Amino acid sequence: MFLHLGQDTVIQTDNIVGIFDLDTSTVSKATRDYLSKMSKNKKVINVSYELPKSFVITVDKNTKEKLMYISPISTATLLKRVENVNYLKNE
Repeated sequence: MFLHLGQDTVIQTDNIVGIFDLDTSTVSKATRDYLSKMSKNKKVINVSYELPKSFVITVDKNTKEKLMYISPISTATLLKRVENVNYLKNE
């Protein structure tokens, strides 16, 4: 199934490693270092020019490529969307 991250960006839910809140997770130096590393390696996709609220880490199952999507949608909303997708998948 797929998850809409904002604007025209949709990702496969099977590739999601984690959904993180930008405000709370960037307090940690380790997280800031990881964000910086991903940015330097050009692995960050900014979904929108609106104020970012969350980021989603994905790993492609075939290529093992890691990507980070920065989204203007809150983690709570993204998690609800994932739960709805999983609910529909199990019906």
